[in-house]
Amino acid sequence: AAQAGWVIGLGGDLGAGKTAFVRGFVRGVGCGARAHSPTFALLHEYRGGRWPIFHLDLYRLGSADEVYSAGLDSCLNPGEAVSVIEWFSRADGLNPPPPSLHRIAFRWVDESTREITHDLPGL
Repeated sequence: AAQAGWVIGLGGDLGAGKTAFVRGFVRGVGCGARAHSPTFALLHEYRGGRWPIFHLDLYRLGSADEVYSAGLDSCLNPGEAVSVIEWFSRADGLNPPPPSLHRIAFRWVDESTREITHDLPGL
């Protein structure tokens, strides 16, 4: 259901499944690359699928201002790509917010179960 131009903001505790979701998403759009957590690089780009995917991890950033300072603001309006952003809550307060923002939250239920909630229209 995702479309070019979307920004998918992921939230949840450490180990809740955010990067695992991104791995499945990258595979689901036909990209052969294996997604890795970009915690230290902040951004990985995956190409070869229906559209490019910008995979960001904001864990090490503390505010929306730091998103701009790191030069990541172009990923907030990805045009013909899709941005998937782990720890999106670190960017709360973006002004303006991404125009096509969709949020997915992961919550531990127990060791083998996660609850996933989303605001993806039509799903």
